[in-house]
Amino acid sequence: GPPPPLLLALAVALRALNCFLVQTSFVPDEYWQSLEVAHRMLILNISNYGYLTWEWASGLRGYSYPLIFASIYKALQLLGKDDVQLLIWVPRLAQAVLAAFADVKLYSLVRHLENAETAKCVYFCQLCSWFTWYSCTRTLTNTMETLLTIFALSCYPIKGSKMGSSCKYLALIALAIVIRPTAVIPWIPLVFSHFLQEQRKAVLILHNCIPVGLVTVGTSLIIDRVFFGEWVLVQLNFLKFNVLQNLGTFYGSHPWHWYFTQGLPVILGTHLPFFIHGCVLAPKRYRIFLMAVIWTVLVYSTLSHKEFRFIYPVLPFCMFFCGYSLKHLKAWKKSAASFLLLSNLLPALYTGLIHQRGTLDVMSHIRQLCNNSYQSQAFVFIMMPCHSTPFYSHVHCPLKMRFLQCPPDLTGKESYIDEADVFYSNPLGWLNKEFYNDTLLPSHLIFFSVLEEEISSFLALRGYERTATVFHTHVPQGRVGSHIYVYRKKTEMNH
Repeated sequence: GPPPPLLLALAVALRALNCFLVQTSFVPDEYWQSLEVAHRMLILNISNYGYLTWEWASGLRGYSYPLIFASIYKALQLLGKDDVQLLIWVPRLAQAVLAAFADVKLYSLVRHLENAETAKCVYFCQLCSWFTWYSCTRTLTNTMETLLTIFALSCYPIKGSKMGSSCKYLALIALAIVIRPTAVIPWIPLVFSHFLQEQRKAVLILHNCIPVGLVTVGTSLIIDRVFFGEWVLVQLNFLKFNVLQNLGTFYGSHPWHWYFTQGLPVILGTHLPFFIHGCVLAPKRYRIFLMAVIWTVLVYSTLSHKEFRFIYPVLPFCMFFCGYSLKHLKAWKKSAASFLLLSNLLPALYTGLIHQRGTLDVMSHIRQLCNNSYQSQAFVFIMMPCHSTPFYSHVHCPLKMRFLQCPPDLTGKESYIDEADVFYSNPLGWLNKEFYNDTLLPSHLIFFSVLEEEISSFLALRGYERTATVFHTHVPQGRVGSHIYVYRKKTEMNH
């Protein structure tokens, strides 16, 4: 039957709390592939400010996912409530509510496949997972891909289950693929397995797969046609860029075994021994879930650019095995549960509240420039590794802002260097050349503390003073410093 309403209410309350206890930045895509695009879409009919990255110019991303947030923004605007704080938090709260529904779906699925006790254990493991806590309320395509994977799983016709609905689960997978084409990966073994055990194969293909595929791709094509102004098949462009041209390596490459030695162990954390134990214990019919995990990790291992969030969609499969293990630890169950809770609490709170929070906190200093009459003269220059901070979605006023650009080379030049790299190779020389005339100077400079010493002569000579220091991280690396500095140009009035 349906999940108890009390469980749903509790789940929503918990994920809402989760949402407010995550105040750090994870990866730029959290804003640049969703909120920034949505802000630009909303603003189209007012004064057309916002920013689209190179992926949108190249037709690599679709508008279907940002449309969700653009609709939220539009609703807030029509209600006269488009206050910047609401623009920041309402999309995240919407994501949190979806995450709560997904948690409960996972619980119901296990209760149907096994029993209430196993379902509670799986649900407990899901709630304890530090990485789920860190990621599930973020406006990332990977988050939506993961939530849709759970929803699809709850309709998947697993052997011996009475519940499955081919049409529903295929529609949810198709939706996930529209949002992020890589969503197809974990589902390849599952759909294949379903196809093999299905008696009426032709019906499955002709009545389910083809209509569902046509409707979703068609809808996505139309949405993109409206916003691009021309026909664009983004899924194809995405595939060409990431797989055929392998241009993702521009953002860094890792050894083939990275997901096995770091990726999966880190996102599983202390759940790892339970996951392995659960895999050994679980009955044969759940092997397909393990297959999905192994297959996904193997496929991603072949791509040189690797990130933790790419394998986030297989985490719910892993939680199934963790819960299965926990349930069978009879005498040790209580101590094991306490261990899981305590060992995940610290990383969840640390990564959610402390690590990498400066790039979001500094936005409040930029927002202050919106309130005063000085707004039209203000010019903010963010001198950080590119896309370090969000942009107009966290400012919501037509302030003049600029950041260092870093599009990958789409022309095939051997000697290509992006603006950010040119800047970092000689910051002082770059600044003197770029702002050769005092009238061109930004009113505010924002940069990581590691850069200060190198450009101190420029700052002193051009009359900048530090007005704010914002904590960012305890583990500064390379171009990322422990703090962020806000410098303001002294005006004649201050003298």
